[in-house]
Amino acid sequence: MEVFKKINPLQDYLSNININKTIGFVPTMGALHEGHLSLIKKSQLESDLTVVSIFVNPTQFDKKEDLITYPKTQQKDIDLLKSIDCDIAFVPSIKDIYENKVKSHNFDFGGLEKVMEGSFRKDHFDGVGTVVKRLLEIVKPTNAYFGEKDFQQLQIIKKMVKIEKIHVNIIGCEIYRENDGLAMSSRNTRLNKKQREEAPLIYQTLLKVQKQFHNNSINDVKEMVKNTFKNNTVLDLEYFEIADIDTLTPTSLKNKNMKYRGFIAVFADTVRLIDNIALN
Repeated sequence: MEVFKKINPLQDYLSNININKTIGFVPTMGALHEGHLSLIKKSQLESDLTVVSIFVNPTQFDKKEDLITYPKTQQKDIDLLKSIDCDIAFVPSIKDIYENKVKSHNFDFGGLEKVMEGSFRKDHFDGVGTVVKRLLEIVKPTNAYFGEKDFQQLQIIKKMVKIEKIHVNIIGCEIYRENDGLAMSSRNTRLNKKQREEAPLIYQTLLKVQKQFHNNSINDVKEMVKNTFKNNTVLDLEYFEIADIDTLTPTSLKNKNMKYRGFIAVFADTVRLIDNIALN
């Protein structure tokens, strides 16, 4: 596996590759787990060459303490990538990505950025859009792979690519879960024993939502979710919404011609966990 820390050597290497080869790209913030590996393995199946970036992006953190506490395990991550025969690891510095100005570009995502995660995390998606745009312009991949756990992020990246006219296929990959259903996340390592025992309730609740969605009103389903967490002393519900998958607009009425997902965010003390599920 080749490891690059600077942009120019990476681009020189990629430009010398046979022009007909396809490049798969998996951008990560490190602290790699099986969920990341599932994206990488999909890229390896579908692409001639796979590039994985490891970069903890400062502009997408709305709280400084989250950036400070985000797990950073760079050497362990590189060793893991080597063990699965990844082709290239790209490990840039903040200066390489942002040059002399660590600042987000202001995007207009047509409202996708204003709901759910966007309403609770100020400027988060501008930070995501900025770093993903920069990485895509550096790597110039054929395909880029993102997990559906961050479904709102996935839709926003698709929108950004369209706005910026970046020639890449954005491929969403299904959520990779622990055996008990908890969506895999780097944040899971910060859960204490009791929190980890309670955390599968998030997915169990989404499965109930999926089951009840067809025969109950959206308001009744939302009330069920609210009551599920009401007396839980470990998990604190931040929000639950049912939204159209294209506009991400939360709704209280069902339209048989539209596709919906349920979206949830829960706190276990300071650890924030998100998940979502297709409803129809």
